[in-house]
Amino acid sequence: MTEKNLSTKYMPKEVEAGRYEKWLAGGYFKPSGNPDAKPYSIVLPPPNVTGKLHLGHAWDTTLQDIIIRHKRMQGYDTLWLPGMDHAGIATQAKVEEKLATEGVSRYDLGREAFLEKTWEWKEEYADHIREQWAKLGISVDYSRERFTLDEGLSQAVNRVFVQLYKKGLIYRGEYIINWDPKAKTALSDIEVIHKDVEGAFYHMAYPLADGSGQTLEIATTRPETMLGDTAVAVHPDDERYQALIGKTVILPIVEKEIPIIADEYVDMEFGTGVVKITPAHDPNDFEVGNRHDLPRVNVMNDDGTMNDTVAAYAGMDRFDARKQIIKDLESAGYLVKIEKMTHSVGHSERTGVVVEPRLSTQWFVKMAPLAQKAMDNQATDEAVNFYPPRFNRTFMRWMENVHDWVISRQLWWGHQIPAWYHRETGEMYVGEEAPADSENWRRDEDVLDTWFSSALWPFSTLGWPDEDNADYQRYFPTSTLVTGYDIIFFWVSRMIFQSLEFTGERPFENVLMHGLIRAEDGRKMSKSLGNGIDPMDVIDQYGVDALRWFLSTGSTPGQDMRFSYDKMDAAWNFINKIWNASRFVLMNIEDMTYEDIQLDGHKTVADKWILARLNATIVEVSDLFERFEFGEAGRHLYNFIWDDFCDWYIEMSKEVLYGEDEQQKAMTRSVLVHVLDNILRLLHPIMPFVTEEIWDSIPHQGESIVVADYPVADVSYLDEKATEGMEVLKDLIRAVRNIRAEVNTPMSKPITLLIKTKDDVTQAFLETNTSYIERFCNPETLEISADIIAPETAMSAVIKGAEIYLPLADLINIEEEIKRLEKELEKWTKEVQLVQGKLANERFVANAPEKVVQAEREKEQDYLAKQASVKERIASLSQLN
Repeated sequence: MTEKNLSTKYMPKEVEAGRYEKWLAGGYFKPSGNPDAKPYSIVLPPPNVTGKLHLGHAWDTTLQDIIIRHKRMQGYDTLWLPGMDHAGIATQAKVEEKLATEGVSRYDLGREAFLEKTWEWKEEYADHIREQWAKLGISVDYSRERFTLDEGLSQAVNRVFVQLYKKGLIYRGEYIINWDPKAKTALSDIEVIHKDVEGAFYHMAYPLADGSGQTLEIATTRPETMLGDTAVAVHPDDERYQALIGKTVILPIVEKEIPIIADEYVDMEFGTGVVKITPAHDPNDFEVGNRHDLPRVNVMNDDGTMNDTVAAYAGMDRFDARKQIIKDLESAGYLVKIEKMTHSVGHSERTGVVVEPRLSTQWFVKMAPLAQKAMDNQATDEAVNFYPPRFNRTFMRWMENVHDWVISRQLWWGHQIPAWYHRETGEMYVGEEAPADSENWRRDEDVLDTWFSSALWPFSTLGWPDEDNADYQRYFPTSTLVTGYDIIFFWVSRMIFQSLEFTGERPFENVLMHGLIRAEDGRKMSKSLGNGIDPMDVIDQYGVDALRWFLSTGSTPGQDMRFSYDKMDAAWNFINKIWNASRFVLMNIEDMTYEDIQLDGHKTVADKWILARLNATIVEVSDLFERFEFGEAGRHLYNFIWDDFCDWYIEMSKEVLYGEDEQQKAMTRSVLVHVLDNILRLLHPIMPFVTEEIWDSIPHQGESIVVADYPVADVSYLDEKATEGMEVLKDLIRAVRNIRAEVNTPMSKPITLLIKTKDDVTQAFLETNTSYIERFCNPETLEISADIIAPETAMSAVIKGAEIYLPLADLINIEEEIKRLEKELEKWTKEVQLVQGKLANERFVANAPEKVVQAEREKEQDYLAKQASVKERIASLSQLN
């Protein structure tokens, strides 16, 4: 094997071409089937079939792939199960948008034909997602791929719904819910995003109905809902209004009498202490209405337009109606004032429109008992382990304050609710199968919230409710979930309480939370800002291994990450460094085979040191991988590969490889291949493509690095003496190089090098390794002794166990150096004069942008510092001349 196995330059597209297909053909991503191996399973958080994968998906899947590849190499029986989510409202909205461009609505098609169109969309985008998975190199078992609407998962959804209903944990009722007027569907609380918007408090006067002329001042941010007011309320202890409780006021515009009630919900200290009560359009008012048996008047249609409660506004958009109502109140003398303010308003996560709190009949999950079970479990040995641990507190806080979950959605795409209503009697039937005389029953048209089915993902994908299913028996509970912290409420929490309720076990042992990927300036990536980055474009430019290296090492668990092309450049450069180091190894191992690798026998201090550093790195990286600290693991790998192996050991190996000692050459070749082999296997979970390409070219054992053994540390190589000795050598070489740089003496110029040792051990070590000193320091004269007397004019440095002296006369011609420095001084003096002249110009300072002026001031400080440094150097050399 020679360097011909690797091209002269690292070219990612060539390295990656066809590799993934070979892995699939080899069946490497399937479970091993070894009954003696410990199982390790991950279920892929299913991406929505709504479009392309973004950088966040790339990050998420890369972290999972690192974990599963690492565990596979460690000998675990690994299963990484892929799948996709039907994403109810999001997918339906996309399909409806597409149909709208063709001039068709879902109502034109009807439910059955619309669902056929949606399935076509799903198949098209599922293919896109699989192509992107392949490009990312993720090692999932496609033979087990699932979809949240496939037959098995639908059976699980129906089973869960029916059982929760029978336990009284699912109920149907009329409540205030979050309504999306664009999608025309209910939303759960966590599908609502609150944004600060410019609004107003509209102060209105409600006159008493007794003709006294007295009015009550009431303020609201949503005057259009006043048409549905059925009372005004005061606090029972508010002395200002004691005499009015039980009387009535005239509701402006509607011109009907509504009662004045007393309820402790009212805050006496806020505003006038009087509030309007609109039970059909506010969750708090709904509760007040229940306590006082108030009617519920819904004033809006499901598309956000006003209904015919008041004919004058029928059909108007709610915000247009707001403007007209304010004008009408003002004309009639009921408007007191408008008070501008900024307040938080809920918006639909999916469509972006302002959410309308609205009375609606929906299906709900009673959350209190389910949440309590989840919280109780966190106090046991079977708790879900959060990484970082602080997210356990986030999870517990949400569970403590959880509200009942509205699970019905007024959509067609999704799991249709398994409830039927008798066409004649109105009787309701809930069951996994339709009633026998189905023609007499009408099925509930609503579907379930997407999160209802995805909450079952860890066990439904493995065959539940068939608890005898082999995969369910073998791989559930799953081992680790990787997901973003932004869906801890949406998804993680729901998986935990549903799993505990239906399987009696936690859904996964560990949850690794990562953050969001932000733009380089720290802003969130979004279409509106135009700062989104397609991971496929990054792969085309840098290769997938560079992207995976950046994604895995650019952040600590739970923290956000900023995308940076500079960091991508650095990632590519690192891989290129590995590539070139590998080519060097291949060029110098001749026809070596795996059987030729022999580490027994005499080793140089460099051999011993690199083997010690390798095994120390294996210990550190393995420990960090177990704790999901991939960024820190990457730092250790980078330092070992770039600094220790490439910059030091490879350079030191040349001393042996270009020499005459054949036995020592054989040892050094063995060490080079052994260390490179271990480096590639350590890196493989992060950089699968390039490591396989190089590994195939070097002497190795096994058919693919995918299923090769992950390195295990051999503590017998942890040689403290060799490590300390190498640090002395490295310090010595660095010190000489630094001195040469300081006095502008090139490495090609031979020098006198005097090393005054402080102990016999250091002296013996340095004398044994003079070949390295001669190669890296280029001394014409080298003296190592405890008796050296320091020359009067010499550059010096102190290292552990020794002092280093380089006589100045050997390094430079002092007169020529002074002349050179004087020219340099002249240059910096001119620069100082120019910048100070510019800053002395009052017009420039007054009119130039502050950034420009500040840049000139920074230049001035830089040039002055350089001028002073050169002056100081001239002065010190002049004393020696």
